[in-house]
Amino acid sequence: MLSILRFSGYFSAATLLIVLSLSFQSSPPAEAIKSSHLSSVDSLNPLSFRKASIFRNADECGSTAYKISGRTGVCDPSLVHVAITLDVDYLRGSIAAVHSILQHSMCPESIFFHFLVSEINLEKLVRSTFPQLKFKVYYFDPDIVRNMISTSVRQALEQPLNYARNYLADLLEPCVGRVIYLDSDLVVVDDIAKLWKTSLGSRTIGAPEYCHANLTKYFTATFWSERRFSSTFYGRRPCYFNTGVMVIDLVKWRLAGYTKRIERWMEIQKSDRIYELGSLPPFLLVFAGHVAPIEHRWNQHGLGGDNVRGSCRDLHPGPVSLLHWSGSGKPWIRLDSKRHCPLDTLWAPYDLYGHSY
Repeated sequence: MLSILRFSGYFSAATLLIVLSLSFQSSPPAEAIKSSHLSSVDSLNPLSFRKASIFRNADECGSTAYKISGRTGVCDPSLVHVAITLDVDYLRGSIAAVHSILQHSMCPESIFFHFLVSEINLEKLVRSTFPQLKFKVYYFDPDIVRNMISTSVRQALEQPLNYARNYLADLLEPCVGRVIYLDSDLVVVDDIAKLWKTSLGSRTIGAPEYCHANLTKYFTATFWSERRFSSTFYGRRPCYFNTGVMVIDLVKWRLAGYTKRIERWMEIQKSDRIYELGSLPPFLLVFAGHVAPIEHRWNQHGLGGDNVRGSCRDLHPGPVSLLHWSGSGKPWIRLDSKRHCPLDTLWAPYDLYGHSY
């Protein structure tokens, strides 16, 4: 059933629920690929992934024949660049995210994935699951940020790999001038090339903005009471945005030195405790009010509930191009526990874990 969804574009909330639920019921079996690397985490039940189907470009995609040393080069100007983190706890989500992107892309062979890792030996697993995938693995040293991370409302938000997106401009090749950054707890149900072509104008990043959200709750009373901190928003119209889906102009980022600006706020946080919520507030401090707005359909976020209970949520009204389980509730955990939320079944068709529901 999933094959008939390819190239069909975004869905309305109601259509998505009906069509993908049918897909969930008829997912075909696939070859199982086991990961020996993950046995150190759980030697009794290592994760295994089924080999994905081969996805080919449509005729109208043109050629991606730019070569370096006999391989398709990361500097090929026709490529769409996507960055995602890979770690053991969220690996299942990352694999599903990649699968969903390929499934709905008209030109899947024109997508280059940049995987950010803090653990070795994940490259073989990715290659086994997606034999034709164009990708590169980048090691992010946790020690770069370990001493700058403060405690958060949820332990998962304190993991160093959450901060790897701050360093994309340094990690990726200089020839990569733009990248889409995606969290590991989402699936894309539209052609990602549409997101790639988003105009950023003079801005460095683009993301769906939510100007009705109460921005004050993301910062402490200390932040708002001290002018040296709160004045950073003067002359701006700051709006909340979720950093799990961003289009980033790496050329502008490098020129402006935004990594250092984010690090500076993280250093202030260690001494003055100006926010509570992980890696998001430094992005708000640097970019809120200076974000190129992207349609909300590209981040239907919050499906994982809040950061404590992980309660079930409904889709927001309107078209859907990306479903994002931000919050503490993750679909693979809830599905395995047999206590899933209704919308978790929309994630299931893209799961390549070694069993079916």
